[in-house]
Amino acid sequence: MIRLEINGKRQSVDLPGEMPLLWTLRDELGLTGTKFGCGMALCGACTVLIDGQAVRSCITPISAVENKKIVTIEAIGTDSIGKALQEAWVDMGVPQCGYCQSGQIMSAAALIKSTPKPTDAQIDEAMSGNICRCGTYTRIRAAIKQVAAKQGGTR
Repeated sequence: MIRLEINGKRQSVDLPGEMPLLWTLRDELGLTGTKFGCGMALCGACTVLIDGQAVRSCITPISAVENKKIVTIEAIGTDSIGKALQEAWVDMGVPQCGYCQSGQIMSAAALIKSTPKPTDAQIDEAMSGNICRCGTYTRIRAAIKQVAAKQGGTR
């Protein structure tokens, strides 16, 4: 049994330790907001927060996250920064197809939590591992800047 803390809820799963967190979340626990994109940690669609850090769940074995705090898109809105990001995404009209958006929001949340006043370069660096096929990068940056400004301002 592997013990996981997902979205504030402790649970045990009887799965092989090498099982990727992505498939544990989606297939075993029914948390389908985290998306499969490439399976090689290149696109960012599967991003979740592990102890506050943006992590690609498609290559992260569940044994590596035992007893760590895992947050998925399903719970990000319970956090003030996560909620503000979701609102800014709507305000700025970020989503088009929407497929990458959960990973984008998770990466943005990790950025603002670690760097409350990110520069454009810091935003670009933090978000560089998240691919948006629709090309909404300027709106993503604008949404992040909007949240940072409300949290205390961007540089």
